[in-house]
Amino acid sequence: MAKQTLLILGGTGEARLLAERLCARSSLRVITSLAGRTRTPEALQGEVRVGGFGGAEGLARYLEDEGIDLMVDATHPFAARMARNAAEAASLTGVPLITLMRAAWQPVAGDNWQIAAGMAEAATLLGPEPRRVFLAIGRQEVQMFRTAAQHHYLVRSVEPVEPSHLPANAACILARGPFSEDDEIALLADHRIEIVVAKNSGGAATYGKIAAARRLDLPVIMIDRPKPTGAAVVADIEDAMGAINTHLAAPVAERGA
Repeated sequence: MAKQTLLILGGTGEARLLAERLCARSSLRVITSLAGRTRTPEALQGEVRVGGFGGAEGLARYLEDEGIDLMVDATHPFAARMARNAAEAASLTGVPLITLMRAAWQPVAGDNWQIAAGMAEAATLLGPEPRRVFLAIGRQEVQMFRTAAQHHYLVRSVEPVEPSHLPANAACILARGPFSEDDEIALLADHRIEIVVAKNSGGAATYGKIAAARRLDLPVIMIDRPKPTGAAVVADIEDAMGAINTHLAAPVAERGA
């Protein structure tokens, strides 16, 4: 019996764990695709490809060329462009798409959040008076805060930020999560942080800064995540495995039908 081929659009811890679970099945060929933005990604089981596809049409060609039977979008909740491309490619080819998106964080008693629709709004919400800001949004959109140069920023990312993207008053630290609540409290206290800017990524790995801000009574500007693209959305590995089992057990439809 020929192996069925599954493509995981990866880059998250969930994608790595999913590949590990699926590679235990001898009946599956598992390919994980990485965007290539991180120069030192964690090791992955199965086949790995690195780099973009060339938009939705390029991804559709890849699905056809590799005979993909099922695609799982397990990218970061803020990878909106990849999510749109995956949805369009699935529509073009008829390849089923499952979106694995961890649940968003919700405010609890003691949290002081302002919700921002995007980076530009978050920069505006920092206000006109200089503040000490913990900018925990990764490195791709740091340049949006150059317009709010009156603030002092502590920028944390896995990879170095392009120097031309940094605000005028910025210090950088390189670190990969998970981050504990106690360590985040020490970091915020040591740098005399007055406000935290974070993406609503969900999950446990980076929640420590949110809990730390609550403990220190610091406000948080929480950047809202993009809305799902309409694909079947599951929130965790177990639900993803159930949806994958359902799709792979069904007869494979003719592409484009």
